[in-house]
Amino acid sequence: MEKHMVMYSKKEIWFHLEFKNIKNLNLSVKSDQSVYVSAPIDTPIERVESFVKSKSPWITEKLKGFNQTKPLNTGAKDYVSGETFKYLGRQYRLKIEETSSKECVTIKSNYITIHIKKKDNKRRKQILLNEWFRNQAHTVFKESMDEVYPLIEHLVNPKPSLEVKVMKKRWGSCLRSKQTVILNYELIKAPKHCIAYVALHELIHFIHRNHDSKFYEMLTVLMPDWKERKAILDEEVVLFV
Repeated sequence: MEKHMVMYSKKEIWFHLEFKNIKNLNLSVKSDQSVYVSAPIDTPIERVESFVKSKSPWITEKLKGFNQTKPLNTGAKDYVSGETFKYLGRQYRLKIEETSSKECVTIKSNYITIHIKKKDNKRRKQILLNEWFRNQAHTVFKESMDEVYPLIEHLVNPKPSLEVKVMKKRWGSCLRSKQTVILNYELIKAPKHCIAYVALHELIHFIHRNHDSKFYEMLTVLMPDWKERKAILDEEVVLFV
């Protein structure tokens, strides 16, 4: 894997470059602030550098966000102030605040705050946060389904119901017999446009059961940038962690 650099606003942006048997240029920014680019074999380096420069504003924002919310511990969570949790494609720091009123979880700026009566009650903090994530998942996933369903409403009717589950080997599933789309609870870590991609992907399975050429033709027509969205899921969002 090669390492290259481009300049943006008088700043150096270093990136790792790998040539693969693929059709499009792909770029990702890891949580450790490293930048990776995969390019089709025989792509001129000038084209790769031009591509990275065109993405420099986005790269800069991603690096800034990761720098502000750099994880302190990637192991098991203790549910203490300063730990980080991923939500909708961003890292948020955790705050623990003692309260004498109703226990709840709130989100603001770069922080997720657990308001709890006993700050040292780890189990209760875990329950409150997991419950908040589950509620957010149901709300956000429904919004994503509502966003993409009109694209395919004339072909898939009635509208499938939505279930949210923890799944071990896939982002989503289509249950044709039950007219149901299942989305993986872990998707709540992903950016919303990636969740929309998975929702549309599963809806198309009501028309095309297999991942054949017709399936991908429809997906590309309805969501031309689906490969970029999928790349973020595959390369940036840690599944089953």
